[in-house]
Amino acid sequence: MSVKHMKDLPLEPVSAGEKTSKQVLISSEEGPNFAMRCFVIEAGGFMPLHTNSVEHEQFCIAGEAEVVIGDKTLVVKKNDVVFIPADTPHSYKTTGTEAFEFLCLVPNQEDVIEVKE
Repeated sequence: MSVKHMKDLPLEPVSAGEKTSKQVLISSEEGPNFAMRCFVIEAGGFMPLHTNSVEHEQFCIAGEAEVVIGDKTLVVKKNDVVFIPADTPHSYKTTGTEAFEFLCLVPNQEDVIEVKE
């Protein structure tokens, strides 16, 4: 068991993205089945089209973004829930002037990431 506060956890840049950072909230060493991260994509930021070999469960906590999942382009915002199947190309691009923030849960399995752009 653990209890932490987000402000006490490091926010680290994501090199593949632009104006994108990640916090590890529950690491794969802590959670027996899932890891939990928080991503922040600042206004004007993006994550390029990429695939992950593991699924993603996401809960949007702030802002709005255009999200590409496979062949669909969607606008997601605060309180939306997003599921991205394993090996499905996806990308994020903020819309508006506010940062887009989301929690992302992934299974504790090897995650092979491939940037498509």
